[in-house]
Amino acid sequence: MADQAFQVDEQALDEVVTFTSELIRIDTTNRGGGDCQERPAAEYAAAKLAEAGLEPTLLERTKGRTNVVARIAGTDPSADAMLVHGHLDVVPAEAGGWSVHPFSGEIRDGVVWGRGAVDMKNMDAMILAVVRQWARAGVRPRRDIVVAFTADEEASAEDGSGFLADRHAGLFEGCTEGISESGAFTFHDGQGKQIYPIAAGERGTGWLRLTAHGKAGHGSKVNHANAVTRLAAAVARIGAHEWPVRLTPTVAAALTELAALYGIDAGVDSPDFSADELLAKLGPAAALVAPTVRNSANPTMLSAGYKVNVIPGEATAHIDGRYLPGGEDEFRETLDRLTGPDVEWEFEHREVALQAPVDSPTFARMRSAVEEFAPEGHVVPYCMSGGTDAKQFSRLGITGYGFAPLKLPEGFDYQALFHGVDERVPVEALHFGVRVLDRFLRSA
Repeated sequence: MADQAFQVDEQALDEVVTFTSELIRIDTTNRGGGDCQERPAAEYAAAKLAEAGLEPTLLERTKGRTNVVARIAGTDPSADAMLVHGHLDVVPAEAGGWSVHPFSGEIRDGVVWGRGAVDMKNMDAMILAVVRQWARAGVRPRRDIVVAFTADEEASAEDGSGFLADRHAGLFEGCTEGISESGAFTFHDGQGKQIYPIAAGERGTGWLRLTAHGKAGHGSKVNHANAVTRLAAAVARIGAHEWPVRLTPTVAAALTELAALYGIDAGVDSPDFSADELLAKLGPAAALVAPTVRNSANPTMLSAGYKVNVIPGEATAHIDGRYLPGGEDEFRETLDRLTGPDVEWEFEHREVALQAPVDSPTFARMRSAVEEFAPEGHVVPYCMSGGTDAKQFSRLGITGYGFAPLKLPEGFDYQALFHGVDERVPVEALHFGVRVLDRFLRSA
């Protein structure tokens, strides 16, 4: 059992802020297409791990697309290992719309600013700060902890977690569970309640390419085999489709716990249950669950033609599809029907949906660690609407949770800052994250 009296030191609190800022200054923008260079950030993280006495391994599938893996030996060799992972790449940021330069890492008025402040160089910094604190204090966890910093999460993960899972599975030997981004942050409901959602699932990813073929011709003549018309009709059907409610165990648990918080009978097992009616009663807290009671498919890109008076013979569109655990077959069948006979579709990128048990000892320890440092908070499970590197690591039999703790002030819209303008994180939130992460990992 970990020493519950143990406290993180001031150096760890200082380092998590410094590391977040310095990692932000390393521009690891991932625009897709392989142009990102994570290596400088990977070397930075590896150096910090090496200073803590670890032996990090740097691995690349493609030059410059670097991953870092290190193992901390636990005290119980018979215990399953735990994976703690964060990605090093970030989405693009245009400086013109920001209050500060997105790669400045500026610390102003108790807030660290820049791309990656919440997605997810903050968590990378927390991991480094905790590991280094343990080295100074001579702390060893009960189970082996495998630390991984990955490339390419913001695109296909082919150079990151996918590469590690497929080509370097031995580095993760014994890992049965993992934690990473998008969980244990403060959600203020506007009514005085502070909710801490911990992710125990992810919808699957289905990025689609639609192709319509037709008869090319002059724009002035009637054409009943117009590829653009065929594509537009299919896209309109997809965009207007109302997907049916499908409750997974994680989402049912989330609805039940949220309803109890507001004194409502969720009734998820009732034959008269209506997800939409329950969500309406939950008020702002419904935002934590609403995207994950259904599959979804959103048209995002269109391409056709090269001149206004020429009817093209082909038109294409892209769809961001997401499906619940157990929902991929329904997703495929629905897309077949909505696209119709004149439009073909295929996956350009596909990853599995995930589900983790919310009644596990690990979830209970995450809940306990948050409640210790935020006793006024209410921990609930939830399912992520999007995806993380946990999808690729699941190939190794690793059950993934979203647990990157942050205590945020009211009015600080954490979810809106993901991929948004003026991404930032309060210093106090980082301090909270280090304390909670440390406590959880020592008890895990």
